[in-house]
Amino acid sequence: MTTDVILTRTEGAVLVLTINNPATRNSIGPEFFRAASEALAGATGDPAVGAVVIAGAGDFFSSGGNLNQLAATREITPEARRARLELLHGLIREIRRSPKPVITAVEGGAAGAGMSLALSGDLMVAARNAFFAASYVKAGLTPDGGLTALLAESVPRQLLTQICLTGERVSAERMNALGVVTTLTEPGRAEAAAIEMGRQLAQGPERATGRILDLCRTAPILPLEEQMDREAQSMVASLGDPEAVEGIAAVLGRRSTDFVSLRRTARQGGA
Repeated sequence: MTTDVILTRTEGAVLVLTINNPATRNSIGPEFFRAASEALAGATGDPAVGAVVIAGAGDFFSSGGNLNQLAATREITPEARRARLELLHGLIREIRRSPKPVITAVEGGAAGAGMSLALSGDLMVAARNAFFAASYVKAGLTPDGGLTALLAESVPRQLLTQICLTGERVSAERMNALGVVTTLTEPGRAEAAAIEMGRQLAQGPERATGRILDLCRTAPILPLEEQMDREAQSMVASLGDPEAVEGIAAVLGRRSTDFVSLRRTARQGGA
């Protein structure tokens, strides 16, 4: 699928979504939010997709919301502004509930809502020279797209406050040291590295991967007792899953696992 604002392609079992607005450093708005949400929803039910990569066209991830468009929202009602904002929040929710790993690949920079989008993935690959900026305050605005919640999963409150109040750039290398960026690459290599990571993850056990993603997403926000209950539910389900039969047999037999063939057999049996 190709639209003006998003390009989609597949690299093996990896769906690559590319923000396609290089003239504005890949600014994002309602049309992109709708198209990306639709693509992610499609990936959820597509057995051929094992992972998703989100990248920006050219040498920049995303500059966030288009300020000219945002300025125009002064002329609409607060209710209409909220409805527009919910398109962004709907996309972030779609990413955070995806049963497939979502990897963001950051070149150049990620600012404003672009930073929110970069943070929303399960893993993040970034070029060493990239930067991140919660630049809302410089335009007299406040963060959206879950930026404060997503960043608070990785950094102390004081650092979160500094990043949001100053709007200053934070280097990818510092974000890597903080654990926000999971992999650093040389400039121009972030997307390729993210795709390779996605290919590796797509070889894993599909249902166990989805359960792990769900647990990792709730771990920072749920109390210990509730999280352990969720872990217990997932382990009980996993122990009765054919994936565990293959995985345990492979470990005990000192051989490589073959979850891909297992999935193929299961789908053929259900066809």
